[in-house]
Amino acid sequence: MFPPESANHKQLRNLVADQIRAAILEGRFKPGAWLRQEKVAQELGVSQMPVREALKELAAEGLIEHVPYRGVRVIEFSYEDVADLYDHRAFLEGRAAGVAAANITTGEIAELKQLQQEMEQNLAPEKLAQYRDLNRRFHHIIFNASRREYLIRTLTQMWAAFPTMLTGNFAATAANPLPERDNPDIYEHHALIEALENHDTTEAERALKAHILATGQQLVASLKGNK
Repeated sequence: MFPPESANHKQLRNLVADQIRAAILEGRFKPGAWLRQEKVAQELGVSQMPVREALKELAAEGLIEHVPYRGVRVIEFSYEDVADLYDHRAFLEGRAAGVAAANITTGEIAELKQLQQEMEQNLAPEKLAQYRDLNRRFHHIIFNASRREYLIRTLTQMWAAFPTMLTGNFAATAANPLPERDNPDIYEHHALIEALENHDTTEAERALKAHILATGQQLVASLKGNK
């Protein structure tokens, strides 16, 4: 699965990081789980050095944390963390959407419309994984259309763990859609696409910010109601 230890060191470290990241996002490494370097290295068939460096990278991404004198564990989110993350994301993605409205191409608009159509065909609870993947791609197109490197880099890092890992922290949302959000999602996405297509920077920023804040508020309320 991996190149030999003599291969490009950076390549090996990146491959190890990819494997650990996938295990976290897919729930194979659970929130709060301790990641022992020796055990992970044995499971991946590599030495501990690339694992150690990969864990540093994942800590910088916010997927894991170093606990003094204890080791490394997968991040666990509190209700307050959820609220803060959505507020942070709303500000950054709203900003990106406003800038994107001035730069977005007809091809990117067409991609958004196609993804939106596919999302509306995957609203059934058993298609939740497909819906979340389509939604992720929808948002990526928008913030990439901003052409702003800092926003793209920061939001790409946030989406590496968010909301997939975030929802996976709580049993109520790990395998279930967020109650009462499907239809508002549809309406809000259509309004956002319209603002982007009209190159309305103010409305695009307002629409995406409001959409994310509303989703975050509904998520926190749902989590607290199911605790």
